[in-house]
Amino acid sequence: MRKFDGYMHGINLGGWLSQANDTSPEYYNSFITEKDIAYIAELGLDHVRLPVDYMVIEEEDGSVKEEGYAYIDKCIEWCEKYNLNIIIDIHKTFGYSFDPLDKTDKTVFFYDDKLKGRFYALWRNIAARYGDKYERVAFELLNEIVEPEVAEAWNKTALEAIAEIRRIAPQSWIIFGGTMYNSVLSVPELADPKDDRVVFTFHSYEPLIFTHQGAYWVENMPSDFRVKYPESLEVYREHSRMLSPQLVSGIYKEDLPEVSVEYFEFLFKNAIAAAEEKNVPLYCGEYGVIDLADDISKLNWTADICAVFDKYNIGRAYWNYKEKDFGIINIEDEEVRKKIAKQL
Repeated sequence: MRKFDGYMHGINLGGWLSQANDTSPEYYNSFITEKDIAYIAELGLDHVRLPVDYMVIEEEDGSVKEEGYAYIDKCIEWCEKYNLNIIIDIHKTFGYSFDPLDKTDKTVFFYDDKLKGRFYALWRNIAARYGDKYERVAFELLNEIVEPEVAEAWNKTALEAIAEIRRIAPQSWIIFGGTMYNSVLSVPELADPKDDRVVFTFHSYEPLIFTHQGAYWVENMPSDFRVKYPESLEVYREHSRMLSPQLVSGIYKEDLPEVSVEYFEFLFKNAIAAAEEKNVPLYCGEYGVIDLADDISKLNWTADICAVFDKYNIGRAYWNYKEKDFGIINIEDEEVRKKIAKQL
């Protein structure tokens, strides 16, 4: 399978320009600094994925917030200094949010021409600013499409967005993924872009009952629930019954092997086949384990999933660098932190 060269070993900068509780200049200027980018390079990684919410770079009427773009500019400058590539990921756009804490309709955007027009305009602006940095900067269209029913409408929207970007930035890498929160199971549904600078992406937090144990934002998840990795498939399935089927569909696939390297290989096989058939690189934009899990389980899980990434040349970015309940630098045991970083 084609490699996404320059984007094989990365980490997310979630919680900075996206999903931040504090939107003050003081916060934006201190949460991620040049020292963080230098440390990421020191860990041996080759890129960062930068989630950005539209309200950081746009006013509600769609006009540009230059002060928001200044933070992206600074991050790109630091990445250039430390020889890291960067993905600009639109995490939320006007009219659409994946976030379960945002109690909004997850389908309206895909059928509303006005909202989609605003989305295309946002990408034209980003492409105009950074398209000439195609050797350093890649573009990810939109984070985590939720509802499976919008798959066809999203394909049409994504292809139109790619066409809009291409008129301005003919050489930039463009990334897009599928439904069910960007599930690996949705990759085969993605439209053939017929463009050799487009990448298919997915997120992998399987088994979710492990990676999100005790997560306050997961509906019906008890705050005190804990489980180790690895455990038997039956244990994960039994615990997963308390969660939404949409969130845990992967654990119930037929013929799954026991949870191990082979488990991830089985889950990814159709996505790998789809990417190979369309000659498109495959990229995992998010994977990680909540801080509530024990350290040995974190190490075991990361080793298994990364073994499959390595075997099939799948680029990836760990969630998350700092805080957001998944931060790698928030792991207290430095030895564990370094062992996980080495696998990424």
